[in-house]
Amino acid sequence: MNLSDFFQENPKIALAFSGGVDSAFLLYAAKEYGADTTAYYVKTAFQPRFEYDDACRLADELKMPMKTIELDVLADEEVSSNPKNRCYYCKRRIFTAILSAAKDDGYTVVMDGTNASDDVNDRPGMKALTELSVRSPLRECGLTKEMI
Repeated sequence: MNLSDFFQENPKIALAFSGGVDSAFLLYAAKEYGADTTAYYVKTAFQPRFEYDDACRLADELKMPMKTIELDVLADEEVSSNPKNRCYYCKRRIFTAILSAAKDDGYTVVMDGTNASDDVNDRPGMKALTELSVRSPLRECGLTKEMI
C-alpha cells in the first residue's frame, strides 16, 4: 500500500495533529490527494506554546482546517499518579477526545503520525491506538522517519 491508495480508501479522515514532521507530512499528503481531512490538535500541559503556534501556522499555510481540543490529562488519576504505563493512559485519553470530536464532525476514521521507524514494543501508548482503531498510514505504508 502507498499513501495514494490509503487516501483513496479513506477519503474522509481525521488527523491527530501535533505539527511535528510526521503529522505535518500527513496533512500535506491529505491535501495533495484530495482527502476531506481536518487536523485535531490536543492542547495539554505537556505541549509548549510554540508547538501549538507552529501547528496553527502550518495548517493555515496548507489551508487545511484545524480544530483545537483543550484537555486536562493530569485530571485523570491514571495519568497523574505517574505509573510506568502512564503513556498508555495519556494516549488513550487524548485519542478518545479526538475520536469524539471527529465523530461529531462526521469522521469515522482517525489517523496519527506513527511511522515505520517507531518501535511499538517501546511505546506503551501504541496499545491505546490499537485498541481505539487509530490508523497509522505512514507505518502501514512502510514509511520510515528517514524517508519522511
